[in-house]
Amino acid sequence: MKSVPFFKVVGSGNDFILLDQRRKPFSGDPSRFARTWCDRKRGIGADGLLLALPSRKAAARMRIFNPDGSEAEMCGNGLRCLVWYLHSQNGKSRSLSVETPAGLMRAQIIGKDQVRVFMSRPKSLRLGQKLKAAGKSYQVHSVNSGVPHAVLLVSHLEKVEMEILGPVIRHHRLFKPAGTNVNAVRIDSPHRIAIRTYERGVEGETLACGTGAVAAVVIGTALGKLAPPVQVKTAGGEVLSVGFQQNRQPWEELYLESPAQILFEGGIPQ
Repeated sequence: MKSVPFFKVVGSGNDFILLDQRRKPFSGDPSRFARTWCDRKRGIGADGLLLALPSRKAAARMRIFNPDGSEAEMCGNGLRCLVWYLHSQNGKSRSLSVETPAGLMRAQIIGKDQVRVFMSRPKSLRLGQKLKAAGKSYQVHSVNSGVPHAVLLVSHLEKVEMEILGPVIRHHRLFKPAGTNVNAVRIDSPHRIAIRTYERGVEGETLACGTGAVAAVVIGTALGKLAPPVQVKTAGGEVLSVGFQQNRQPWEELYLESPAQILFEGGIPQ
């Protein structure tokens, strides 16, 4: 029986199934593949499916599919995992680029398992939006950091009922038609925050979200509450670093940095 080779990769608690299609493409539907194999009870289990495709502009072209089969424009932790995989295949390159639907992304290998990716400039920043969710009123800030994110600043992160609040805000009319990812953020100091994220497409809370971390720092900076670099503690307990240059245009050289790993490899029946 033919099988599709895969790698299980993880970045700060976000785990992915990675298929390298640069040399041996498979003929299946990636959306269906994601729905089947990202399932944590009946499949391999993952927060998403990463495809490494040939590119004329970069080391590879990335596509990412959520567990519900929808395709995402960008995923910061997925990108870091792909960069670490590409580096593991050719250890000579410590600086490379990856083509994504959100644009051409530069990346650097900082150290063992340590990957820094430079994100696209955030857009559609909106501060101080008021909405009602789950019977309460909230002030929500939003930005597109590659994908749309809503951010709520909270004092008690552990008390947020993300399984209730997340879906309501994710589908709120303010963010129609595509919806949004939802982040609850506690600011501990100008250089440290803690975050919990409900991810669109996963339709649940994840242990980490790279674009969510970036969105939280961008919004915190815009509100005058944060200054780079910022350490972002995730729900999984790991820490992401987000920074940018302050002496240029806003959010110039915006980067996301943290470890990425290849956990194991195997084959999936085709």
